[in-house]
Amino acid sequence: MSADTKIVKVTGRAVAVRGNDIDTDRIIPARYLKEVTFARMGEYPFFDERFDAAGKPRPHPLNDPKHKGASILFVNRNFGCGSSREHAPQALYRFGIHAIVGESFAAIFAGNCVMMGVPTVTLGSAEIEELMRLAESRPQTVFSLDLEAKGLSFGERQVRFDIPGTYRNALISGSWDSTAMLHANLDKVRKVAVRLPYMTAFRG
Repeated sequence: MSADTKIVKVTGRAVAVRGNDIDTDRIIPARYLKEVTFARMGEYPFFDERFDAAGKPRPHPLNDPKHKGASILFVNRNFGCGSSREHAPQALYRFGIHAIVGESFAAIFAGNCVMMGVPTVTLGSAEIEELMRLAESRPQTVFSLDLEAKGLSFGERQVRFDIPGTYRNALISGSWDSTAMLHANLDKVRKVAVRLPYMTAFRG
């Protein structure tokens, strides 16, 4: 795999969205699933919580100017539960979130994130609370998530996180990016394609 598909570290400021069992319908309302592409998904994360019916902004961490440009999201327990829609991690990624640190994640949501190159790592509730308070009180704090070391660093502190080995290996090796893998093995793909009946109109 090429070096640019390998994800070893994610560094940036953080924003906290508090609450347990935040489901994918809250992350992106169902009416936005009708979009033909994911191109505009970055406009929609937590839309109904961030804006009223008239489109006026409501108080919300993602609307707060002090968190503008944050690339790491802190969450609580069972984040991303509900439906398996890929639009939820797409919306967060296109908003600018490149890593999510939480107490726990819904399995399908975490898998969808990894397929997009977004690490989802877990910490204990006390550690998450500390990180959330730090992000809220000192929003300019820079955090560095290191998948090889399995550590999240900030200032002179470092806390160890957990991530399934398959996810960690896929991100570090770059094998999470299936499109890049296909492109890198295009000759092999073409050789297989000509042997598939449905690729040759069943003429073989």
